[in-house]
Amino acid sequence: GSEMCIRDSKTALQNVTLGLTVARNVSKEEANVIGMQMLEKVGMKDRANHYPSQLSGGQQQRVAIARALATSPDIIYFDEPTSALDPELIQEVLSVMKTLANEGMTMVVVTHEMAFAKNISSHVVLMEEGKIVEEGNSKDFFENPKQERTKEFLRKEEL
Repeated sequence: GSEMCIRDSKTALQNVTLGLTVARNVSKEEANVIGMQMLEKVGMKDRANHYPSQLSGGQQQRVAIARALATSPDIIYFDEPTSALDPELIQEVLSVMKTLANEGMTMVVVTHEMAFAKNISSHVVLMEEGKIVEEGNSKDFFENPKQERTKEFLRKEEL
């Protein structure tokens, strides 16, 4: 989604610290410390001084996640975080998200990655054409879907 895009004219570290120095009035030094910690968390510390054009799509997405984490949010919203990525890069982004979930980060994720949703979510909402088809805790949703449309959808996904 567009809210995940990062600025091409700034390094990975500068992209992560931007919200801290501009919006939160954090000193540049402190912002850089936090920025490096967040880049390390998403496995991008060694790319801190690289520009987006020097990074793969998966790496850019991980920088965007680091940027979101830098301000210690209560919730992170992901809109199709893997939709623009090559298949081999999807896993690196999903594994960062899985780590965040395991650490207790609340995430709202719009995704077509059903296997990922099944593995990581606590609550699932299936939507179609802007309407809720079915929602519930993940275990029930995947193991005992109530709606015929949900059953059909899950069959297609071959979970």
